[in-house]
Amino acid sequence: MRVFILAGEPSGDRLGGALMAGLKTLRPEVTFDGIGGSDMAAEGLRSRFDMSELSVMGIAEILPKYSALKARINETAQAVIDTKPDVMITIDSPDFSLRVAKQVKAMSDIRTVHYVAPTVWAWRAGRAAKMARHIDQVLALFPFEPPLMQAAGMACDFVGHPVVAEPQATTAEASAFRSVHGIGDAPLLLVLPGSRKAEVARLAPVFGEAVAILTAQRPDLRVVVPAAGPVAADLQTIVRGWSGSPIVLDPTQMDRNTALAAKRAAFKAADVALAASGTVSLELAAAQTPMVIAYKMNALSFRIMRVMALIDTVTLVNIVSDTRVVPEFLGPACQAGPIAAALSDVIAHPEAQKDAMARTIDLLGKGAEPPGLRAARAVLARL
Repeated sequence: MRVFILAGEPSGDRLGGALMAGLKTLRPEVTFDGIGGSDMAAEGLRSRFDMSELSVMGIAEILPKYSALKARINETAQAVIDTKPDVMITIDSPDFSLRVAKQVKAMSDIRTVHYVAPTVWAWRAGRAAKMARHIDQVLALFPFEPPLMQAAGMACDFVGHPVVAEPQATTAEASAFRSVHGIGDAPLLLVLPGSRKAEVARLAPVFGEAVAILTAQRPDLRVVVPAAGPVAADLQTIVRGWSGSPIVLDPTQMDRNTALAAKRAAFKAADVALAASGTVSLELAAAQTPMVIAYKMNALSFRIMRVMALIDTVTLVNIVSDTRVVPEFLGPACQAGPIAAALSDVIAHPEAQKDAMARTIDLLGKGAEPPGLRAARAVLARL
């Protein structure tokens, strides 16, 4: 069995790695071609080019890089057509993935599977119908998505969210983390300003100012910054001027298992987190770490998305649990003062988010078969 698989950002790479592992378990003879990062490489993929070329977010951000992206779209689609795999699996990154799928379907009958349903429940509901023209099957992360995809004409399987399969640190490991870093019993704030250079550049100044306000109120507060590999060096430089004696967890300075263990321990040890909007809110929920979410993007991108939004929150814990317990500060509201005030309130009343976080993880498939294996079974079942 031959699979062409492609991902365009770290979260997609993790999904791809787990799916590839699942396919290898069920079909040991499977071979892979495509584009991905370190997780997919660990499962045997030799990426045709560096995945980071595709990690672009936001309408205004994409425009300057459109020519380069278009060339990669054409190149990738032609590679799929030439190699004639049994199935092509595209993972998230719709601006790239779905354009590749469109070209592949126009020139062949290769089966196309897209992993991560478009958020038609949040904005641009018409995307599902357009996607159905060149996608045969969707693998959904959220239990409410299959009916929406099926109504548009695609097969769709809820395979669970990968966060439910990730190991969690123990209380002892969290205590050891505090001890190793000299934190002791001090209140601990996690700061997570994103995994892309552009978003870190936008968010870090606001997050740093919020940290300064909070540490002025709580001089004993300690700060840990679990950095994503692509932005670790930048964050090392950025946080030098922050208060709270920030500790940067740099995964590029550790082996993979050590880096993951340190991140898990930090999540478990923290009293509260300030995070960029995205799937990290689910990681925090799995660790039962209360949070405040903030995001600042290009003003034009924000205005367009706000007009088109169908829901009143972007935080996944709020959406899945059908609550609004996680405070969020988006676009023009992403200001240090209100963020610091919300963090202070969450530190004082962490219990307000606990039930919603637990419910979220249960609904996403906690206790079921690992999502990567479920996704592999779904792909094979419909071939």
